[in-house]
Amino acid sequence: MGPSVPDRIASGVVFTTPPSLPRGRHELTREQVSTAQREKMLIAATELLAGEGYRGFGVREICARAAVSRAAFYESFADKDACVYAAYDRFIEVFLARLAADAGTARDWAGVVGGFVTAYLGTLEWDRVAARAFQVEMDALGRPARQRRRQAVERLAGFIRDLREQKFPGDGPAAPLSAFVGAIYALRQIASDALDSGSSTSGRSAPGSSMTGGSTTGNSTSGRDSATGSSTTGSDRNGGDPRGDDAAPDDNATGSDHQDTTDLLALAPELTIWLTRMVEEPR
Repeated sequence: MGPSVPDRIASGVVFTTPPSLPRGRHELTREQVSTAQREKMLIAATELLAGEGYRGFGVREICARAAVSRAAFYESFADKDACVYAAYDRFIEVFLARLAADAGTARDWAGVVGGFVTAYLGTLEWDRVAARAFQVEMDALGRPARQRRRQAVERLAGFIRDLREQKFPGDGPAAPLSAFVGAIYALRQIASDALDSGSSTSGRSAPGSSMTGGSTTGNSTSGRDSATGSSTTGSDRNGGDPRGDDAAPDDNATGSDHQDTTDLLALAPELTIWLTRMVEEPR
């Protein structure tokens, strides 16, 4: 029996699947073609990393899955690692964009933490292929990957600390940055363990409510590798589809035949209480 076929990413959360390029003569510019091919390669690398693990694929497999030539690959990336790191950088930018949109709507500190936790888990929930690739399998890349992880954790910790200082300057002394870093590491590890214990890397169907507000989903055609789903409001934080009201993924859309049984968003209430206490300075 051959190797397992990885599930597909949920388009519109971290990455957006480009339309098929026309065959023969067309009016697309070289830049448009290159941008679409690059997105396809980022998606292919993510799906292969999630499904096969880092050592289970190479440039040849990325090109085959993305339906691009090796020459096209090397026009965009120096090697496999460069492609995987570019995909990971996109993943982190999604988190920062969604957190900036979601956490800023809360009126108190507990609401800020709740928005942060829900946005974090919700992004993982809505693209479990990307989540597994970059929360679980990414560590196999060794020291450079760990360095990127540390930098990402520090950025997230700095974001939530700065948000507290800006929105609630008189709400008692804030905890040191190290407390925020520890809280983010704890959140990341709990989410990673939940992802790793599941039986699938498939996307989930909508938990029941949609996110409000317009979509801010992006892709590589918008410039730097950043993409995010639409944001929640302070009163609507139970995990709606970040890609819009009618975009809930199904098994056919994701290429999956089964669903993971771990509900990441179910962890949000308890984690919110715990993380709020972790980053409160003792009175």
